[in-house]
Amino acid sequence: MAGVTGIGSGIDIDGIVKGMVAAERAPKESQLVNLEKKTTTQITAIGALKSAISEFQTALGGLNKPELFQARSATSSKSDLVSVIASTKAGAGSYQIEVKSLAGSSKIALQPLNAADASATFGGGTLTFKVGDKSLTVTVDEANNTLTGIRDAINAGGKDAGLTATIVTDDAGARLVLSSATTGAGEDITVEGKTTNAGLGSLSLEVLNFDGSIVEPDPSDEAAMALYRQGPMTLAKAQSAQISVDGLLITSKTNKVDGAIEGVTLDLKAKTAADEPLTVTVAEDKAGAKKQIQSFVDSYNKLIGVINAQTKVTAVGDGKAPVTGALVGDATARTLLNTIRNELVNVQGDGALRALTDIGITTQKDGTLAMDSAKLDKAMASNFGELSGLFTGDKGLASRLDAKLKPYTETGGILEQRNKAMTETISKIDDQKEALTRRLASLQERLYKQFNAMDLLVGQLSNTSSSLLASLENLPWAASNSKK
Repeated sequence: MAGVTGIGSGIDIDGIVKGMVAAERAPKESQLVNLEKKTTTQITAIGALKSAISEFQTALGGLNKPELFQARSATSSKSDLVSVIASTKAGAGSYQIEVKSLAGSSKIALQPLNAADASATFGGGTLTFKVGDKSLTVTVDEANNTLTGIRDAINAGGKDAGLTATIVTDDAGARLVLSSATTGAGEDITVEGKTTNAGLGSLSLEVLNFDGSIVEPDPSDEAAMALYRQGPMTLAKAQSAQISVDGLLITSKTNKVDGAIEGVTLDLKAKTAADEPLTVTVAEDKAGAKKQIQSFVDSYNKLIGVINAQTKVTAVGDGKAPVTGALVGDATARTLLNTIRNELVNVQGDGALRALTDIGITTQKDGTLAMDSAKLDKAMASNFGELSGLFTGDKGLASRLDAKLKPYTETGGILEQRNKAMTETISKIDDQKEALTRRLASLQERLYKQFNAMDLLVGQLSNTSSSLLASLENLPWAASNSKK
């Protein structure tokens, strides 16, 4: 019916109907838009609040660890030679370390095969490879009785023993080179071959035997060296690491030395120069504890900043409405703020460190915390052991604060219920918008029908009036009167 103008009455029916519908729509639509905007803003504010609380809880979790205040920092004066890690069991102190030798693994080259034998086959049987107490037995048959086949069989089965094989061709010929990943004295590689089916190939497996007794001769003896290079060779002998800690000798099969200093792991990387020891220093990790306390202060201040921003009323000038935060007057935010503030000033215990003020953390006018770094350093220097009691444990500040915050952030908690209620409000607003649209469509249709019916009636009456006037003018007395 839109666009219809009264034909009979000359009235702008379309304009009148649209005006009446718009007048009916405006107040309700404005109410719904304002409610939707307010609710959406509150949902965003609750989300920001929940995020800030969760971040604060994470900082509390990092602070609520006794080992944080038992941690030790360890430094090496020459970390390129020895790096160091200390556990909570390490005692504070300074140690002089000399690295006399590094742990190494075994590497050998087996009997070379000349050009004629390089592609030859071996007889069937077994090859037993030993690395210390570990052993690997390879069965040699028609499927793998070549140098390449034996290499592949070693690599396939040698993972547990830490044994790998390659083929290297030097001036003496092609040979298997075996490498072990196991370090320490006594972890040398040996090989024992046993041929049980000589007819399977032209070479016996015994040619690959290596008992570990072959050592490199004096390099100055050229004849001995030339003979040595024609047979199996010891490329590297397995050995243990040896270090000196304050003059005490310690031997280790690996380059990671545990237990030489209680609670300390030394990672040996290179030998030290003779009579030039390095220094390992172990101390309480006060820097790590201070960093975590700073994280606690920062995350708390962020939470207070979010609460302040969402509950603040800001004046913008004379005659203008103030700008209000999304949670102004909100009982949830107000209760949360009072709860955590009360917990912060709660004094616990009877030691030297009973409250945050004892370590230089105070509350400012805007509710945020300020940390006096110098006072904290002084408290840590004299009472570092008591810091754990202030923050950790069931009665520690971190646990108490976390217990107060859990009802807000846990599944089904206060903030989740608030968010659910506001989400339902948004859904209801959408339903009301749809209902309003349907009601106004019905109103518009009804108004068009009423105005069109009126227009039709007015048109009919106008036609009747015109017809009646024409009839009256044609009456005799009307005609004679018109002649006069």
